Amino acid sequence: MGKQKRVFEDELLFFRALADYTRLRLLNLMGTDEVCVCFFVEVLKINQPKISRHLAYLRRAGVVEARREGKWMHYRIIEPRDPRAAKIFKEVRAWLNEDADMQRDRERLAKVCCAPQPPLQLRRAPRPASLVA
Repeated sequence: MGKQKRVFEDELLFFRALADYTRLRLLNLMGTDEVCVCFFVEVLKINQPKISRHLAYLRRAGVVEARREGKWMHYRIIEPRDPRAAKIFKEVRAWLNEDADMQRDRERLAKVCCAPQPPLQLRRAPRPASLVA
């Protein structure tokens, strides 16, 4: 019974991670890229501690991993280990890709990343690979 309960808790964590609008927006912005936290803050207009809490939740759920490069924290999507969760996750990401609000978020990310004069706090930030010209 203990193992079954642990598995059920993992499933709950996974679904709770996907049940929050801000976390879905973060997943959407990552897409196939590795994205620095500073870009999430700028695009979503949410403070860094709140963004970091949501990213930590996604990490615990096993759908995001982090990498530090100097002072910059980069996040990227990873596929869930459970094949059923991976299938659901793939469908959620496809839905995010088609959603108009999520597309606007991605457009804002591209605009911020590719601006000739990005905001001061982003001038030295590493840009997502797919947005580097």
